[in-house]
Amino acid sequence: VDNSGNSCVQDLQELDTRLDRDLLIRLYRGMVKLDQIDTVLYNAQRQGRISFYITSHGEEATHFGPAAALEADDMVFCQYREAGVLIWRGFTIDNMLNQCFGNRKDLGKGRQMPIHYGSRDLNCVTIKSTLTSEMVHSVGSAYALKRQQKGRCVLSYFGDGAASEGDAHAALNFAATLDTPIIFYCRNNGYAISTPTTEQYRGDGIAARGPALGIPTIRIDGNDIVANFVAVAEGRRISIEENRPVLIEAMTYRVSHHSTSDDSSVYRSVDEVKKWQKNNHPINRLRKLLEKRDWFSETEEDQYKQEVRKEVLAAVVRAEKVLKPSLKTITAIWPHT
Repeated sequence: VDNSGNSCVQDLQELDTRLDRDLLIRLYRGMVKLDQIDTVLYNAQRQGRISFYITSHGEEATHFGPAAALEADDMVFCQYREAGVLIWRGFTIDNMLNQCFGNRKDLGKGRQMPIHYGSRDLNCVTIKSTLTSEMVHSVGSAYALKRQQKGRCVLSYFGDGAASEGDAHAALNFAATLDTPIIFYCRNNGYAISTPTTEQYRGDGIAARGPALGIPTIRIDGNDIVANFVAVAEGRRISIEENRPVLIEAMTYRVSHHSTSDDSSVYRSVDEVKKWQKNNHPINRLRKLLEKRDWFSETEEDQYKQEVRKEVLAAVVRAEKVLKPSLKTITAIWPHT
């Protein structure tokens, strides 16, 4: 799907029978929901109501496209900017708000920074701040799934900056030599916090590393949600049927600051950000496709945005009223010695 909402394949179900009107509308609503959640919680952090936040503006397609292509029992290891995967699987707005406020209803009992979501029931491993460590762990998980022989795989997210860490190279090599059913998904959004890709590596991006290790590899337009869906669906088939890893490099762009601790105007121009937001935003692209097919209207979009915003604001009020976890929830895990 291009920036104008046109597709090189008129009937998307020729690519995958699941790509019907209902799925595309659900994908669109998911991206809009995440956008509204991000806007409210970013402002909440600026007001001092939560300590930290990371938005996903401009990268929403890299969440929902892959999530929709997986099965519910596939394991997902997120890096930190993939909240949409949990939303797709049923993680509620209250779940997200309780975690960000670190209250007693937080599934992690307040032990993690905000946006470090996780859910055992949804097969999403809790997000870690230690960059790239989840890649090595995900390979071990994939090897365990291979031994179980139940037709499950692992999706392991990482960024272009994380790809420069030693753990990334170790994870890719172990996955290749152990023939594990895992999809490595690189979100190449142009910047590792403040370091542009031109200063991170020489050579042709991350995808070039796959063939050197014998890993089937593809580079996709990360802002095209259909391309995301199809690539991960095919990657899942290969990883399970052939018991081997797959590498996907999704070329996208981080419209937002890296986090609330970052000011991206220091290392890139405001005009650059505006250009990407206007011309290549995944939400706009999918909306244009839906409008061209008379599957969704501007009125429906405005109404849905208002509904979600009200829901998020109400959840903020609820989360703020819940007490913080007791210190006993920490000592129960790490007893005094």
